[in-house]
Amino acid sequence: MANTVSTTEFEPYSGKPDKERLIATYRGEKTDRVPNFEVLIEDEHVSKMLGRKASNTLSADGDPAKGADDSEGGIRPMYPSDYIDVCNVIGQDCILLESLWTPLKQKNKDGSISSFFDKSFKSREDLDRIIWPGEEEITRALGFVQEYVDAVKGTDIGVVYLGGCIFQTLYEFVIGFQDFMILLMDDEGLISEIMERSSVYFVELYKRAVELGIDVLWLADDFAFNGGMMIPPETFEKIWRKPMERMMEPALNAGIPLKFHSDGKLDDAMEMLIDMGFNCINPMDPYSIDYRDYKKRYGNRVTFSGNIDIEVPLVRGSTEDVEKDVKEHCEVMMKGGRWEASTSHSVVNYIPHENFITMINAFHKYGKY
Repeated sequence: MANTVSTTEFEPYSGKPDKERLIATYRGEKTDRVPNFEVLIEDEHVSKMLGRKASNTLSADGDPAKGADDSEGGIRPMYPSDYIDVCNVIGQDCILLESLWTPLKQKNKDGSISSFFDKSFKSREDLDRIIWPGEEEITRALGFVQEYVDAVKGTDIGVVYLGGCIFQTLYEFVIGFQDFMILLMDDEGLISEIMERSSVYFVELYKRAVELGIDVLWLADDFAFNGGMMIPPETFEKIWRKPMERMMEPALNAGIPLKFHSDGKLDDAMEMLIDMGFNCINPMDPYSIDYRDYKKRYGNRVTFSGNIDIEVPLVRGSTEDVEKDVKEHCEVMMKGGRWEASTSHSVVNYIPHENFITMINAFHKYGKY
């Protein structure tokens, strides 16, 4: 269905893309309409939107979700001119680039150096194999930040910087999930030490990115399932909160809004995240979170982002289903402000293009204040 020719068109929207709309929403201030924002729009949708072949909105030549390519310097972000065109089509207020994963490398027995994204780290003895990221990785990442900041000059579009997965990098790529959980029980201090060392890299990266002129810092680290947190909340806060707070500090000191992403049920983490100073929580996983409940409990203290389920209505629903779902979300989530309209994950290629268009049009139709 994603390859069909669209019979639906993006409709004109009120208010041009403007980073101040997004920033005001994160801060709980009044604005003209609900902002819409997607972390990822995949390439088939982008090409249809722009009428030319283009990449996905996260990368021009690779898949950031795989992690290893990024740590080896193989991925560049979408060309910002394409991204700005996307924003103008859908009314999105900012472009985004990412440095999601801690770019750990390793020394191999043959003397070569490679990514440490092969799940081969198993014990404290492997610490000697780690090559910690430094100036080379920071300089490369900041080159793209500068490119994005320069590209939006003369517009009102902003730049969001996404990254900081110090917990997920380890279980997803470096250690492997099962071995990570075993290692956490056997040597909690080792996991804590790696995350502390990882945060040193991100702190310096974010300090300099803020100086270059980013408008929003978006930190991400998946730590929850549909049923709750992956590890006991007390343990997680003990090993994760302090390094994450240090990573937040450059943005906090500069008055730049902070957004956070984790999939899953966040009930046991919400008070911690709000207390830490995050302005916005994403993506309100619809398989774990009742958006009406979260709006009632936390909606006056933090902005929420997301919850439009990519499976139903976006993949398996009709355009009528999509519009109805967006309308119901707007009726609840936009009251008092503090909602960023977005999917629960991303705009993947297997979402029918008509449904994507309908979602954006409905955001603009029902999200006016």
